[in-house]
Amino acid sequence: MTLKETSRPEFTLTYDEFDPEQEGLREALTSTGNGYFCTRGACEWEDADDVHYPGTYVGGLYNRETTILGGRPILNEDLVNLPNWLVLKLRIEGEEAIRLTNVELLAYRHELDIHSATLVRELRFRDRAGRETTLSTRRFVGMAHHHQAAIEWTLAPENWSGRVEVISALDGRVTNGNVARYSELEGRHLDPVSPRTFGPEIIAVKVRTRQSTIHVAQAARTRVFDGDEAIAAERSLYQMEDYIQQVLAFDVQEGKPVRVEKLIAFYTSRDRAINEPLGNAGKSVGRFPGFAEAFARHASAWAELWRRCDVKLPREPRVQLLLRLHISHVLQVCSPHTAGRDVGVPARGLNGEAYRGHVFWDELFVYPFLNFRLPEITRQLITYRYRRLGEARAAALEAGYRGAMFPWQSGSDGREETQVVHLNPLSGRWEPDLSHNQRHVNAAIFYNVWHYYQATDDLEFLREHGAEMMLEIARFWASIAHYNPERDRYEIHGVMGPDEFHEKYPNAERGGLNNNAYTNVMVAWICETVLKAFDLLPDSRAQALRDRLGLADEEIRTWEQMSHKMFVPFHDDGIISQFEGYENLEELDWERYRERYGNIQRLDRILKAEGDDPDRYKLAKQADTVLLFFLFSDDELRELFERLGYPYTPETARRTIDYYDERTSHGSTLSFIAHAGVLASIDPESSWERFLVALESDVGDVQGGTTKEGIHMGVMSGTLDLIQRGYAGSSIRDDVLYFQPRLRDRLDGLDFSMQFRGMPLRVSLEADELTVCADAEGLSRPVRVGVGDQVIELCPGDRHAFALPESGIPHHTEQPEGQR
Repeated sequence: MTLKETSRPEFTLTYDEFDPEQEGLREALTSTGNGYFCTRGACEWEDADDVHYPGTYVGGLYNRETTILGGRPILNEDLVNLPNWLVLKLRIEGEEAIRLTNVELLAYRHELDIHSATLVRELRFRDRAGRETTLSTRRFVGMAHHHQAAIEWTLAPENWSGRVEVISALDGRVTNGNVARYSELEGRHLDPVSPRTFGPEIIAVKVRTRQSTIHVAQAARTRVFDGDEAIAAERSLYQMEDYIQQVLAFDVQEGKPVRVEKLIAFYTSRDRAINEPLGNAGKSVGRFPGFAEAFARHASAWAELWRRCDVKLPREPRVQLLLRLHISHVLQVCSPHTAGRDVGVPARGLNGEAYRGHVFWDELFVYPFLNFRLPEITRQLITYRYRRLGEARAAALEAGYRGAMFPWQSGSDGREETQVVHLNPLSGRWEPDLSHNQRHVNAAIFYNVWHYYQATDDLEFLREHGAEMMLEIARFWASIAHYNPERDRYEIHGVMGPDEFHEKYPNAERGGLNNNAYTNVMVAWICETVLKAFDLLPDSRAQALRDRLGLADEEIRTWEQMSHKMFVPFHDDGIISQFEGYENLEELDWERYRERYGNIQRLDRILKAEGDDPDRYKLAKQADTVLLFFLFSDDELRELFERLGYPYTPETARRTIDYYDERTSHGSTLSFIAHAGVLASIDPESSWERFLVALESDVGDVQGGTTKEGIHMGVMSGTLDLIQRGYAGSSIRDDVLYFQPRLRDRLDGLDFSMQFRGMPLRVSLEADELTVCADAEGLSRPVRVGVGDQVIELCPGDRHAFALPESGIPHHTEQPEGQR
């Protein structure tokens, strides 16, 4: 990847040569989306093959299919690859359509304009007849009109004149085939319904998902222009039940460019305020303006998002570029168009099929950025969980528990979507998948609800939705825990932590582990916090919830006891044990595996392919115990452990972090986020190194081929959160938004917007000063902001500059009660 020398290199991702081996990665990184649907950055003229994959996805649009593997039915639900609307192909003088493999490329550029999420390609080529041609393409998925997309071609014959044909098609014959590991699983999700035309210029196609019976329709209007004047191209039509194309034939002259515009309308039967998708698509595309006007509206909508979401870091140009790339991808999946729709956050975005488009715990890393910029989107995404509360209650009851047990992998209706088997690509064997035991997803959902409330003060959401979820999650943890009278402690058995390498004890038949420290400490915090949340509710709502949920005083007393008596395992030397028995496992010869395999991020696959078992060893795929220090401040953890009756010294964090850092393979990109976050205050330079690895992880495809299957939403959002929370040091304590800047030499010039409890703020860091400005048009009541011991109140239009000490780490002491 190179930085193109343009007027805005900090907003431009450019590839200046075509590389077939990297094309899948580049398609994912240069995808274009608007929070409703997203399309990979594939060439319009290429079909799906081993190099190209023109996938299009709508958030929340799933379908289930069954595969028979060795006589065993395997049911999977997938985010569906939808009809390919990109299709534009060029034929010169009736010869075969131009492809990258049948011409000589004289020049090539593939570019993403990050600011407007616009894909640009420019290529000069010489065909087999010696004709030289320049083809420039632009396309976008509309942020102003979320049912709209558009392509513009500029075709310039350089040394020839003649007859050309442009094939414009909508192709519903697509299947899911983006992930090689899933190739043995059923990938056909669409059945044809019908093609249709709407007058001479508009073609359309309608398909239906095979099991979920969702109708999907696309309509395309294709025109040819000489400058601003339309060319009366000769049109011919061909159609099948799931494919329709128009061929536009016209003459071109040497040295005179012509433009081709293809406007798209995209609807599904899940959309609001429509009669039926096909009719609405045809009607809408006929009303769309031309490319230039549609693009201007689209770019304006993106400009407004950048005003709210941009993070400026002028002294670090590479970091600046990648932060903006990450912001763009987050907004392509979670935009204002997402609000009001019944969707969650797919862990791999909307530009690939990895994880089958399911919703995991990765939202834990996504929401902190959205909470302070687009909280209305977080609210909607959390509501996705609330709407599936009934399914979570049913899952808990079926497993013998109370409350709500949310699934590790969620899709359309909230049932557990985790596969029963998964393919190890190193061994080629299908192995049992026990990851459904990662019950900590319930703790993440609880954490997300509470921290959304802390950032927004949205008591209405807490009253109507949030508190009920929190109560039912607390009830679940109380039912899965049991009291051990010998220890006088509550314990939780049979679960997995975030690590994922450890699914069970060595040689054990049953899955799960006992007393995962991360889970148990989170449960102690949940049992304390749920009572705070309940106390915030009006008496009438609190009583209504108690009556409807059958919440008894005895349950509340149990939560209070658990907040004091959860068991946390420790090594003999005071290091927090990842789970009970972890310190008795064998040490792994890390150097031998590094020498033999190089990249050992996925040690679990390596060990299993060797016939070994990762459950035997002291290792971790990603931050597990360490995650506690990422989610909670040192003061919060000290209070938690002291409440539980365990010692917590200044060395507890450092020694525990160092211990697991030496035993973690970072097989998940989220691990670099967590370790960078916890080291920000302990070892800032080491933290920055981890941050850079996380920042480069998708664009550099550090996991060796996974990014082409979909970007990683958690790591992209996590890098943005590291800037605002890890390095600017933002946190909320006692209703005050505090800042504690670190690494000020690298962050000098940092500037970003936030929204705290309804008040739009502008935060900037220059030299030894942190300045916070409140928007003069803000409609919020005053908010309190602090650095160290200094806390000030900001009203709309106020500005305050905090002087920072030379160390860059302001001293914080407890505020007197009257100043909180």
